[in-house]
Amino acid sequence: MKAVGYTKSLPIDDPNALTDVELPKPTPKPRDLLVAVKAVSVNPVDTKVRKRAAPPAGETKILGYDAAGVVEAVGSEVTLFKPGDEVFYAGSIQRQGTNAEFHVVDERIVGHKPKTLDFANAAALPLTAITAWELLFDRLGAQPSKAFDPRTLLIIGGAGGVGSILIQLARRLTGLSIIATAARPETKTWCLGLGAHAVIDHSQPMKPQVDGLKLPPVALIASLTNTDTHFTQLIDILAPQGKIGLIDDPVQPLNPMLLKGKSASLHWEAMFARSTFETGDMIAQHDLLDEVAGLIDAGVLRTTLDKTLGTINAANLKRAHALIESGKSVGKVVLEGWG
Repeated sequence: MKAVGYTKSLPIDDPNALTDVELPKPTPKPRDLLVAVKAVSVNPVDTKVRKRAAPPAGETKILGYDAAGVVEAVGSEVTLFKPGDEVFYAGSIQRQGTNAEFHVVDERIVGHKPKTLDFANAAALPLTAITAWELLFDRLGAQPSKAFDPRTLLIIGGAGGVGSILIQLARRLTGLSIIATAARPETKTWCLGLGAHAVIDHSQPMKPQVDGLKLPPVALIASLTNTDTHFTQLIDILAPQGKIGLIDDPVQPLNPMLLKGKSASLHWEAMFARSTFETGDMIAQHDLLDEVAGLIDAGVLRTTLDKTLGTINAANLKRAHALIESGKSVGKVVLEGWG
């Protein structure tokens, strides 16, 4: 089968940063699906793993943590899917990735693809939808109710993949007021279009901007990027007894003692935790994705695909990695088909 991988951690402009390879078709384990991959999207985690995790000598690492495709075969203990089902999912960081014609994945982290979306638009959703959902409801403790909630959610980096879903979930499923941050006119417009009540500029002091909006207290903060740069500002903005949730990898250590005076708390979201440790509630990600698919089909949520960069091959994946690494992407970047 065709696949795209790497044997050394290299800058994305190196000719061998990602290469086209031929590999044997994988065999599903008892709880696995064998999926014929139709489309993939690229996330920051793809670039981080490529730069930091060199495979053992003589081995090829296949990246990719988002896919939409068709079930080709199922393992002996599979109960949730059958061959021919259209699916979408974010895979596991412990296994080979989705940048391959065929991919094996545990059924407990797979959802039925939204019926109203093609494969490209569906592939834009899983990783960011899981991350945003778990961050908002499991980590920050927001309640999925449209009743008025006298609190504000501040989202740092609203125009990225996770932010684009998080704005929608918070606006459509909760009664929170929502402030997103964006530093460019096009990203501000994107956030407002997704449902943010207001947008502020994170490249400028944020507290005066927040105070000027006259919204309810900022009791929940989702810090999706550059948390170490903004951390002291976030604590200043946060209401007493509030919560900060983050998903990024701070370069500088965070000082949790700064939270004590406000009796505030810090929460990490890592969407691969359930699949990495095969937690007892691992199937929650299957349920979550099926619920997201239903919300998409009902018109409550929309895909966050922004760019399709062509078929799945090394050249196009290198373009996608470069775009993600530039920090200037909006929404999600997708590749579709194998040429």
